[in-house]
Amino acid sequence: MRTSARELLEQLLDTDSFVSWDRPPVTVAASPQYRDALRKAAVAAGTDESVLTGEGLLRGRRVAVIACEFGFLAGSIGVAAAERIVSAVERATELGLPLVASPTSGGTRMQEGTVAFVQMVKIAGAVAAHKSAGHPYVVYLRNPTMGGVFASWGSLGHITFAEPGALIGFLGPRVYQALYGRSFPEGVQTAENLYRRGVIDGVLTIPVFRRIAHRALSVFSGIELPDSAAVQSNSERIAPRPQGPVTPERAQESESVEAERLRLDEGRSRAADDRVWQSVLISRRPERPGIRELLRHVTQRVPLSGTGQGESDRTAVLALGRFRGRPCVVFGHDRRGQQGENTMGPAALREARRSMALARELRLPLVLVIDTVGAALSKEAEERGLAPEIARCIADLVTLDTPTVSVLLGQGTGGGALALLPADRVLAATHAWLAPLPPEGASAIVFRDTDHAAELAATQRIGAADLLDDGVVDRIVPEFPDAADEPVDFARRMVAAIAHELATLRARPEPELLAARQARYRRLGLPGMTG
Repeated sequence: MRTSARELLEQLLDTDSFVSWDRPPVTVAASPQYRDALRKAAVAAGTDESVLTGEGLLRGRRVAVIACEFGFLAGSIGVAAAERIVSAVERATELGLPLVASPTSGGTRMQEGTVAFVQMVKIAGAVAAHKSAGHPYVVYLRNPTMGGVFASWGSLGHITFAEPGALIGFLGPRVYQALYGRSFPEGVQTAENLYRRGVIDGVLTIPVFRRIAHRALSVFSGIELPDSAAVQSNSERIAPRPQGPVTPERAQESESVEAERLRLDEGRSRAADDRVWQSVLISRRPERPGIRELLRHVTQRVPLSGTGQGESDRTAVLALGRFRGRPCVVFGHDRRGQQGENTMGPAALREARRSMALARELRLPLVLVIDTVGAALSKEAEERGLAPEIARCIADLVTLDTPTVSVLLGQGTGGGALALLPADRVLAATHAWLAPLPPEGASAIVFRDTDHAAELAATQRIGAADLLDDGVVDRIVPEFPDAADEPVDFARRMVAAIAHELATLRARPEPELLAARQARYRRLGLPGMTG
């Protein structure tokens, strides 16, 4: 059984107190098949997107609310849904309202590819700004809450509770089966297990959560509006904006025009499939230079180790050093330390957060190197809070008040890559890429096989050139033609590029950099905002 968004709102809020903040979803680029899927989802779910937002009264206390609707394409988050969420978070911040968020989602909307995946950055950034302004953020996870949603705004609550029996985790069981040929261990990705492991604060039915949330907001009363504002809001609320019926005519082009477009695009599509897929294969070459090769060309380097709290992870590297004389903190994935399922785990993410703290405390720039097959997929990683650590890394980076440079060096898979992405400047090697899942995993979700990996690598726009066009990447550092065949020259070229970016960033006031970074990820994916 799954609780719909409207059922949640009915049980959580005082009777007839909910007022919608939703406007019609922003228009996103969509194939005919995707447009048809959106129309069918709207009819099936009775909503125009996978999330509802608004405000209401929780036991007389005025709150803002965000509620996912799983019935709309499995609650997946694309550009339109993310824009609705961020707009609601920003409005709650402006009004000084506590925010109650209730995700239920399969994660990133695969039909929109990488640009949908990176929407989690701007959602996490909006939530981080809301919290920084002193306003409460309370989370209630419903069945199921998976992937990037759990690893971003689903894990940033001051307090976090979950629905009994809810499936909650970072990686979907079907993807694990496709990638490793066996089932994910049972009993790990449950609300009850995560509560026992200290990942969430409790498991409650909605009526009990309503009481606990009200109690918590009373404790947080020093950072919320006076109680009188709740009474006043009854006469000031604005009626929901009418949205009109969802009809096929609103988003459908004529069949003849679409057929001609598909014919013209077919040849270009095959070439794109080959180009991007070749980059994926090149990025996986064992001899490709990684972060350790870059650090060989960094002066005055001081290797550091661990989180400072009794944890270390050999899949990551932390160091101090100078890039062409420019001092900084360096943290990144170590491709040599990633073997099989031994990939970036919670300890590495806590080490990443140590690098952010060092940069802040020492007033040094931070350089982050992305080169990962993905975050750890294991029972231990789930129970030790992998997804919440990814969320905290994203939030910390979006709000970090020192200059930041992120380098997409090779593979950039999933939350392990996203955790190191938000920066003032993002560089990419020619054959680097960024995606919510390996192309094989995306193919397993969309086509139920791995035979369409090359096709999805292209259509999801995961390659460096596409990321540059979409505004995710700012600059491509060339490979001639493959970094594995010129490791020293490539490493020097990348170090020089990083040094140049550091010099440029250090010349700008830090408050200006922070504002520009937050604006960058706020606009990401919207029409006219690509590079």
